[in-house]
Amino acid sequence: MLKDFVKIDVPDDKELKTKLKEERDHLAALQMKLKDAALPVMVIFEGWNAAGKGVIIGKVIRNIDPRFFKVATMDREPSEEEKRYPFLYRFIKEIPEAGKFRFFDTCWMEEVVDEVLAGKLDEDAYKKRVHSINIIERQLCDNGYLVIKFFFHISKKEQKKRLEVLQSDKDTKWRVDEEDLLQNKNYESCLNIFERYLEDTNESRTPWYIIDASDKKMAELQVLQFLNQGIDVALANQKMNVPILQNTFPMDKPQKLSEISLEDKSISEDEYDEELRRLQKELRELGNKVYRKKIPVIIAYEGWDAAGKGGNIKRITEALDPRDYVVEPIASPEPHEKARHYLWRFWTRLPKTGHITIFDRTWYGRVMVERLEGFCSENDWQRAYNEINEFEKELVDWGAVIIKFWVQIDKDTQLERFTDRQNTPEKQWKITDEDWRNRDKWDLYETAIDEMISKTSTKFAPWYVLESVDKKYARIKALKIVIEQLKRKL
Repeated sequence: MLKDFVKIDVPDDKELKTKLKEERDHLAALQMKLKDAALPVMVIFEGWNAAGKGVIIGKVIRNIDPRFFKVATMDREPSEEEKRYPFLYRFIKEIPEAGKFRFFDTCWMEEVVDEVLAGKLDEDAYKKRVHSINIIERQLCDNGYLVIKFFFHISKKEQKKRLEVLQSDKDTKWRVDEEDLLQNKNYESCLNIFERYLEDTNESRTPWYIIDASDKKMAELQVLQFLNQGIDVALANQKMNVPILQNTFPMDKPQKLSEISLEDKSISEDEYDEELRRLQKELRELGNKVYRKKIPVIIAYEGWDAAGKGGNIKRITEALDPRDYVVEPIASPEPHEKARHYLWRFWTRLPKTGHITIFDRTWYGRVMVERLEGFCSENDWQRAYNEINEFEKELVDWGAVIIKFWVQIDKDTQLERFTDRQNTPEKQWKITDEDWRNRDKWDLYETAIDEMISKTSTKFAPWYVLESVDKKYARIKALKIVIEQLKRKL
């Protein structure tokens, strides 16, 4: 792409000035359409050092109301804290809300190519990074984002000239560092790595636009033209359905809920007390090892209302150092969460290495509550099975342990517990009108749950069903599974 790049002809000053005004006015008009359509726009600027990315970002944003955009300036390297999260974490945190722009002054490309140049990424690691980037860019587009990627291209001679000009002025000398000088010195090696990365991530939904950055006004015009064109097309195509991808992950063969027997799934009080003490002691020791080994652990709970998720979670957390875990109770998304990709609020709640996050309800709301209550389209929830599998695979490849529990009871048990909650003053806060409405849709939910488990119980993140007519039995089973999975990882 870069090696075959042909410089474009620069129009005369008068024509260039006219075209720039047209495109600036077009962008200014588009921002309200973008807001009304709730279209989030993610604009990524990459390129050679000293190619003028920052200058052009500054010129482009002058045409936009400051309330509708933010600029994310990403550090070349993640901080020590950021290194304890998945590679994509620090970038996904910055994605824009619906109806707004987010301009990235470098994004995931720079970190990848820098690590390749430094010899920190071998071939397999590079391919995994590129695969992760292609997946997240596709997911963003499928979920209504416009992702536009620019690479600012200049020659070795032009780069050297710009670096020398910066170095010659005491007020700009600080902007040139060793990385800049090394890049110019090793221009051909960098060009090869840039070329490969651009080709590997040049997807039909997220193509690269190569910007001839040798002339700043012409570079601004190119960016504005491609940006406006992209927004126009995205607005026109907003209502189009997105292809639902075939699942390619190895799957478990789980049973349907109706096939899972709840009979004889109980435990005596004495046996429960003895097992609880023994298992919590073992989990406490394993929790310390997980912390020392810096292994991230994610425990996800889904289940019927009144199935006993809270008590189950409590018996696990009682065994853990309170400094090493957090419980995330997931309710309806807040406005700022609803305005982003539905997985964003889970990406931003992930544990750092050595810590444990327990989710009381999860990303699976997309294919249950949101599906049945009409909070998303059929295309959205049908597509989500594969997106969720990709999300969990990314976490497993990062090194995380993922344990997913479905807490199962029958309809009669639920009614008994609902009635008890309603008639017991200190428990009434646990029961809502929504719980009763959901109960009326039991059969619809059961169908959705069976499909969810069958399509997302992968070999690397299978579902475990906890039979919870006897809550004590379910608690002991959960502790045993958590212990088994942590031992396997350790």
